[in-house]
Formats: sequence, structure tokens, C-alpha cells
Amino acid sequence: MLVHPQFDPVAIHLGPLAIHWYGLMYVFGFLSVYLLLNYRIRKWPQLCDAKWHAEAISDLIFYGALGAVLGGRLGYVLFYKPAYYLANPIDIIFVNQGGMSFHGGLLGVIVGMALFARKLNMSFFTVADFVAIVAPIGLFFGRMGNFINQELWGKPSDLPWAMVFSTADDQPRHPSMLYEAMLEGVVLFIVLWWFARQPRHAGAISGLFLVGYALSRILVEFVRVPDAHLNYLLFDWVTMGHLLSLPMLLAGLWLMSGIRKT
Repeated sequence: MLVHPQFDPVAIHLGPLAIHWYGLMYVFGFLSVYLLLNYRIRKWPQLCDAKWHAEAISDLIFYGALGAVLGGRLGYVLFYKPAYYLANPIDIIFVNQGGMSFHGGLLGVIVGMALFARKLNMSFFTVADFVAIVAPIGLFFGRMGNFINQELWGKPSDLPWAMVFSTADDQPRHPSMLYEAMLEGVVLFIVLWWFARQPRHAGAISGLFLVGYALSRILVEFVRVPDAHLNYLLFDWVTMGHLLSLPMLLAGLWLMSGIRKT
């Protein structure tokens, strides 16, 4: 049995200003994406659109970051607590209280990529496939932020790596946020980076990202405790995460099939 290290969620205190680890994880994620995309256009220019350069990537990160934050917050409001926020709309802006949804963030990033593609007169999947290769790195840092905050822990377990989280109880539990960090982050990044070493039809890389994330999330949902206000939605095991990931899986398979007209 392991015990969570009890990290202080605040990384830096600057007088009255508190910089939280979770916020820093977003910064680390977007910085890593920026560095990896610049590395890619230098290492394999033949696999990248000629319009990609450092300034364009900086603009892309801005669009993506704005979409991820706004979409993630609105997605949480709509998917997880619509009744509460309908009664307390002012609380929507209080992001310091927590509450972000990956699926909402994904929709926000898609909107941001569409606007960016239109601005540079590029096809949507030229942008989406470029971003999808490194998106798991952002997911990795996000899940590490969940781990530091002791949130999204799993069900009780007697496995050797089960961990006690003080925000839950005194039972050892699956460290489900670490499972997701490895599957959605490290493993999916390696698979996508390898897959993108060869030319692929438009949408194939984006499709593989959707399939990889959906499968990872669906698997971890079986050992992750669902949100208390939602609990299980069907059959005492189907969660909101399952339902939101299924369309991603189907869309990803469709994109990878090459049936979509390019």
C-alpha cells in the first residue's frame, strides 16, 4: 500500500498571489507542445505543410489554449452540473473552484483549430493532424495536475501500487489519474509519434488520437470513481466518461478508415 505524498497544491506563493501546480501543468503542457511541434518541422519538414513556422505555431498554441480553457469549463458546466450552474450562473466564471471537462476542452480546441485554419487558409485536418501528434503531452501534464490535487481517484484496490488519498478516505485505491497519465499521455504520444513518421491520409492521425484517447478513457473508467453527483448512469458501471468517449471512438475509426472525402 502506498500513501499519496500530500503535495501542497500551491507551487509558489508571491505575497497574496498563489500559483497552483494545476495551472503550472497547463503552462508546462502548452510549452512542451510548442517545443515538440517546432522540433517536428525542423526534423521532418517533408511531412509538414510549408506554412508551418515558429510564429504560426505560437498563434496555434494561443488558439488551442483559449479553446481548451473555455471549452473545458463550459463542457463541465453542460455535461456534469447543468442544473447547478443554471441556478448559479455566476459560478461559471469561478474556475478556481475546479471543474474542467476534457471532452468540452476537445470541442473548444476543435473550434480554435477551425478558426486558425481559416485564418491561414489551411485545411482543417492539416492543422488537426499536426496538433494531434503532440496533444497527449498536454493530457499527461493535466493528469499529473489531478494527481497533485488528489482528485479523480479510483475504486478501492488491494494491488501493490494502490494508494491512500486523504481527499477520499483511508482505503488504498487505484491511482486512476496516473493510469490516465500513462495511457492517454505517454503511451498514446509514442504511438502517434511513430505513426506520423510516414505520410498518412488527411484525418488519419486525428482519428488515431481519438481512438487512442477513447479506449484509454473507457478502460480507466472501469476503475475510476464516478462524479458523486452523477454516479453510474446505466447498469451500475456506465459513467459519463464512457458515454462521452464512445462518439470519439466511432469518429476516430471513421477518420482512420479513409472513407471520409478529403
